[in-house]
Amino acid sequence: MSLSDPLGDLLTRIRNGQRAKKAVVTAPFSTLRMSALAALQREGYIRAFEKVEDGSKADISIELKYHNGAPVIETIKRVSRPGRRVYSGIDDLARVRNGLGISVLSTPKGVMSDNEARAERVGGEVLFQVY
Repeated sequence: MSLSDPLGDLLTRIRNGQRAKKAVVTAPFSTLRMSALAALQREGYIRAFEKVEDGSKADISIELKYHNGAPVIETIKRVSRPGRRVYSGIDDLARVRNGLGISVLSTPKGVMSDNEARAERVGGEVLFQVY
């Protein structure tokens, strides 16, 4: 099955998994998804993720994170969509919830959080926001 927005599908799987209080969710494998999950793990929004191969099919197993029974991710929302791309320079990059959340960007130096992008002084496409 072909998806028009694989990253949006990943975010929806995470959102639905946390609403259902799942410990682990799976998603089809892609390099962009792995990079976005690595940024979420570095910022402490998910516990872990790993590539799981089953014959010719590869999936990503994502271990969700909870604090006192509540999901760590309160809201996860897609910003740049296939129909409307959103780009931001480093000087125009807004803080999410006054620094309590993050934006995940696709930059020439790879997929990274807004904090990492500010440290590297690089802008790019704002993929999604988490808080």
